Amino acid sequence: MMRSRSLTDKVQAYREVRRVLRPDGHFVFNVWDRISSNEFADVVTQALAALFPNDPPLFLARTPHGYHDTRTIEAELRAAGFNQIKVETITHRSRAGSPRHPAIAYCQGTPLRNEIEARGTAQLQEATDVAAERIAARFGKGPVDGKIQAHIVVANR
Repeated sequence: MMRSRSLTDKVQAYREVRRVLRPDGHFVFNVWDRISSNEFADVVTQALAALFPNDPPLFLARTPHGYHDTRTIEAELRAAGFNQIKVETITHRSRAGSPRHPAIAYCQGTPLRNEIEARGTAQLQEATDVAAERIAARFGKGPVDGKIQAHIVVANR
């Protein structure tokens, strides 16, 4: 039986990307910055940690915001054979019509939902409500606006 390969060995994955690029090819990708630089995701994660103190669902911190250290990314790309690497950090604003919109998006529209439901399917609505309350407490009850930040990486072959 063949086991599936994960992307946990990023250097090997980057080597494979480099192998299939033309000699003058560019590898362009982006990653979210640390969760504390992404306000709605951070507030939702903190809200759920308070709701589930013994086993907080950490999908957002672990997965979309877990690979953010630009020095590590550059070192792994260099180890894979890339030598011209540029990282640009960009900051924008995420806007929603109400605190409930990002709460629903994160709690019900991402794999975070699986972690919440693993703690009891009845918990999903409560988790969404708690997240919406925390977003409202920080950003207001009307339209909300929070910082988002990501890194754009360009590595040349």
